[in-house]
Amino acid sequence: MSVAEKRKKTPPVALTIAGSDSGGGAGIQADLKAFSANRVFGTTVVTAITAQNTHAVQASEPVDPDLVRAQIRAVISDFIVRAAKTGMLATAETVNVVAEFADKGAFEKLVVDPVLVSSTGTRLLDKAAENAYLERLIPKSTLITPNLSEVKALLGKLPSNLEEMIAAARELKKMGPRYVLIKGGHLSGSESTDIFYDGQTILKLSASRIQTDNTHGSGCTLSAAITANLAKGMDVTEAVKTAKVYITRTIKAGSLWQLGLGHGPVDQFIWASQEDMGSQPPENSN
Repeated sequence: MSVAEKRKKTPPVALTIAGSDSGGGAGIQADLKAFSANRVFGTTVVTAITAQNTHAVQASEPVDPDLVRAQIRAVISDFIVRAAKTGMLATAETVNVVAEFADKGAFEKLVVDPVLVSSTGTRLLDKAAENAYLERLIPKSTLITPNLSEVKALLGKLPSNLEEMIAAARELKKMGPRYVLIKGGHLSGSESTDIFYDGQTILKLSASRIQTDNTHGSGCTLSAAITANLAKGMDVTEAVKTAKVYITRTIKAGSLWQLGLGHGPVDQFIWASQEDMGSQPPENSN
C-alpha cells in the first residue's frame, strides 16, 4: 500500500431528502451548505423542484416517487450514510417511499423536519400526506424538529408559550419519535427558546433573539446541522445543543446581509460577520 493510499480518509456522510430552492436559501441548498460548514460530506435526494426567491414560492413540481426511490437507492448503495434528514417531501407517495426505507433500517439516524406549513401559514401537504407522516415516518424517526405552525398541523393546536410547548413536546413524543425538538423562534420575547424532550427530561435551549428579517432557511439549516453532528458521532442531546449555537451564529451573521428584496437567508458559513466577505475581485496575477 502506497503512502498516499494510507493517508486516504472517509469523511462522515449525511443525506438530505428535500426540495430544491432556486433562491438558494432553504431546502437542499441550505442543507448542503450546513453540511459543509459542519464538516460532513453531503448527499442529496431531490423530492421537488421549486421556483422561489426571497419573496415567495412561485411554482413547484414534485419529483416522481419512483425517481425519489431510485435516488435513495443510488446513495445508500454506494455511501455509508451515518445520518439522514427529511425536509419538504411534497406528496403522500414520497412520504411513503421514505418510510419504506426507514422501515428497512436504511437510515442509521433519521431527523424528520416535518415541512407541513409555509411561513405564511399555508398547508403544503394534503391530509393523506400528513397522515403518512403521522403513521409511518414520525414513528421511525430519531428526532423530529417541528416549528410552532407544524406543531399545530400535527396536534391541532398552536402553542403560545413555553408551558404549552412543553406539553406539546410530551404529546408529540407519544407518536413514536425517540426525541422531540420544538422550535420556538416564532414566539415573542427577548429570547428564542426551543424545547428538547428525550422522554424523561425537558431541556430549554435559549439564545438572545436577533432582530432581522433574514431567517429564510433557518429551520432547514438547524435540522441539517443536527444531522451533520449525528453523522460525526455526537449523541442526540449534544448534536442538538451544538446545532443551536450554530444556528444562532448563522442568523446573527445573516442579519448583516442584503440578499434579495424579501426575507433573506441565514449565513451558513458565517461569512457576513467577517470583515472580508470576498467581495473584492482578486488581484490580476498576469
